[in-house]
Amino acid sequence: MNKIKSVRSAAPLWRQSDGAPVSCVEKIKVLNENYAELRQIAQDALEDALLMGCSEDQVREALHLLVDELSNPYRPD
Repeated sequence: MNKIKSVRSAAPLWRQSDGAPVSCVEKIKVLNENYAELRQIAQDALEDALLMGCSEDQVREALHLLVDELSNPYRPD
């Protein structure tokens, strides 16, 4: 029986806007949980699209575009 290996990327080292690492354990926990949830949702969306016959390249491009279009509501004017 073939087993599909799951390659999970580790969560990034979270950094503040000045480049210093985030040091609060609770903040890191929330960031890592959000990262894992987003990764799973994106993986599910990719798999659904592939099962429905979509182009893998087009789906990946759409997911990249989605991230690129996110807005920062906290950016100073």
